[in-house]
Amino acid sequence: MAKAKGGKAAVAAQERRVMRVLEDSTTEIDHQVNGAQDIAFDAMEATGKERLDLAAKALQASPLCVDAWGILASEAPEGLPFTLELWRQAVAAGEVFIGPWRMAQWRGEFWSVIETRPYMRARQGLAFELHRQGMVAEAIDTLRGTLALNPNDNQGLRYILLDWLLEADALAEAAALHQAYDEDSSAAWHYGAVLLAFRQGGEAKAAEALPAALGTNPHVPGLLLGRVPMPAESPEYYSPGDADEAAVYCETGAAGWRAAPGALEWLARAVPGEPTAAPKRRARAKG
Repeated sequence: MAKAKGGKAAVAAQERRVMRVLEDSTTEIDHQVNGAQDIAFDAMEATGKERLDLAAKALQASPLCVDAWGILASEAPEGLPFTLELWRQAVAAGEVFIGPWRMAQWRGEFWSVIETRPYMRARQGLAFELHRQGMVAEAIDTLRGTLALNPNDNQGLRYILLDWLLEADALAEAAALHQAYDEDSSAAWHYGAVLLAFRQGGEAKAAEALPAALGTNPHVPGLLLGRVPMPAESPEYYSPGDADEAAVYCETGAAGWRAAPGALEWLARAVPGEPTAAPKRRARAKG
């Protein structure tokens, strides 16, 4: 490692020289990646062999094309070490492309800066594959870090993170996350509050939170309790309060309810209806 001689002035001058090299290199790298990204966008619209061929073409144009790596990862079979490494490669490419100076400069505003979106998509894909392969702590840490880069959460990752934290019994962090987005009026946030209240304060506290959740979406208990079957495929769209919103929440939220001893039994008593059956796990569709 080079050491500057001559005191603070020499150190500052050396730092400026390195920064100039990085800035000059960034201009050319951005140009190459932008060209590759256009090809990657075409790949996103394609299917089958054409999709893979276009992703390969994008990587030939620039190995730092994050979305091209992400396309390959999303096309690989879920649950394999190879697939996980592809997602790691996508994130690594994004970190090199953005660079440490822009990483610090844009922190807190990621996603609003267009150039960061492929990287944010890659982090999301990595988190899901980590969780799928049982690396729960790293998956949670990946989502935690992603939200720190973009607190506005354009990707809706807070919902997944809250579900995972509740499932992992990380109640203090779950409570802090819920408080950070306390104006969220979605079914996921309300039913997350009910489960959090149950875990922290028992049935009495959960009962206080339940009416607001039912008012937001009355379809969730039926799905959680197995009174209503989950749809065969994940809904592509939903409206607040409808059955599709409930299904989207239950895809990830049900695991936290199953992990909380007595939670589903209490919910069945609190929301009377038909006899219940434990909700079945359903394979997540690739997205």
